[in-house]
Amino acid sequence: MPQPSLSVVIPAFNEAGNLPLLVDEVIAALRGRVDFELIVVDDHSTDDTLAVLQAAKARHPELRVLTHATQSGQSTGLRTGIRAARAPWMATLDGDGQNDPADLPKLLAARDAGPADVKLYAGWRVNRQDTGSKKWASKWANGIRSRLLRDATPDTGCGTKLFERAAFLELPWFDHMHRYLPALMQRAGWRTVSVPVNHRPRGAGQSKYTNLGRALVGIRDLIGVAWLIKRNRLTDVRELA
Repeated sequence: MPQPSLSVVIPAFNEAGNLPLLVDEVIAALRGRVDFELIVVDDHSTDDTLAVLQAAKARHPELRVLTHATQSGQSTGLRTGIRAARAPWMATLDGDGQNDPADLPKLLAARDAGPADVKLYAGWRVNRQDTGSKKWASKWANGIRSRLLRDATPDTGCGTKLFERAAFLELPWFDHMHRYLPALMQRAGWRTVSVPVNHRPRGAGQSKYTNLGRALVGIRDLIGVAWLIKRNRLTDVRELA
């Protein structure tokens, strides 16, 4: 296979009911448009996730499958896939199928038309297909995060993202850091852009998060990210001729 210019990374835990269609949709959205690889990171699933990925791998040469020896969480799954990726740019999707792979060409077009200092194109779910309580919790959390971090991002929880691999690997890593990528990229001196994307109902299985669980973890992480931003120092560097 040629060296890919795009690596799509999908972290997944117990998503056997969603992954076969999701993999097929990614392939359909990108094959013939860009040289790419698709990396699915199985987070030590207890269902048939590995079996369905093995079957999908037989159909699609672009697919690579990595698996964790222990369950390690979504941020670790993303980091595993990104560290193993061969392309300079990463696209990410959640494993539950709610993100639409058909939006990936839109993000690539936004990148190609954008300035070089934009290193993250973040999906913005303008028509959320979630329960009322989940949408309310997300709106509340986004409001608090936006006021505290001032990241000018309406939706950091969307799994649909496109970003430069090298820029991501320079960011401070911690569990759940995937929810703060715009603020962390801006802290590193890069610009970020939000792009409206589609959002779909979950096709099978159940969410791995609860509103309370997200809130308890989110408060602690929000304080930590705010501290990182406050303690940051950026400066231009010149080398004498």
